[in-house]
Amino acid sequence: MIRLLDYTPVAAACFAIPEFLPQIRKLAAVGDGAGVSWPWAVLTALNNAAWLAYFSLSRDWTALIPAASATLLASVLAVLLTRRGQHRSRTAVLISAWAATLAGSYALAGRAGLGTLLTAAFLIQVTPQVWTAYVTARPTGVSAGTWLLISGELSCWLIFGLYKSDPRLIALGATGLAASMLMLGRIGRSGSVTRSRWLSPSR
Repeated sequence: MIRLLDYTPVAAACFAIPEFLPQIRKLAAVGDGAGVSWPWAVLTALNNAAWLAYFSLSRDWTALIPAASATLLASVLAVLLTRRGQHRSRTAVLISAWAATLAGSYALAGRAGLGTLLTAAFLIQVTPQVWTAYVTARPTGVSAGTWLLISGELSCWLIFGLYKSDPRLIALGATGLAASMLMLGRIGRSGSVTRSRWLSPSR
């Protein structure tokens, strides 16, 4: 059983590689972006690009695959949302400041500095999405499939972090799992409201 836990990162990668495909497919097919956050998509692409640099510097070649997939697919999602006019100039300035902070951390402290800052990256990138989903009356554009895959990936990292007693992975996994549960709960509640409106008699 203990030896099987050594393969948990492989399971995490299997969840992570197709992670954004359900969201991209839903947005492209239905054209419904209600509740989907543009900053979340851009920050996800940016942070995973930074992880690509970190893993390259660490020579952790296996981890490059899910990071590259997330960078590419989150970028595609960001482009789709931009075409729908969901981007904001002020938000873009803040994201540029975060990109400069990531670059500065590497310039000042090298790979270790970048890795330390990236431990907070997931919380920064997911907060706009959770906020958007909860302030949108009916977040019908959010894909449950994407958030199920995210919960699967981050659960794996939480288990692996506990196994290795790695506080960074534990923080990443716990934060990601909590965010995923919040999103899935919001999607479920929105679906229940929508179904009740369809089933209720017209007045």
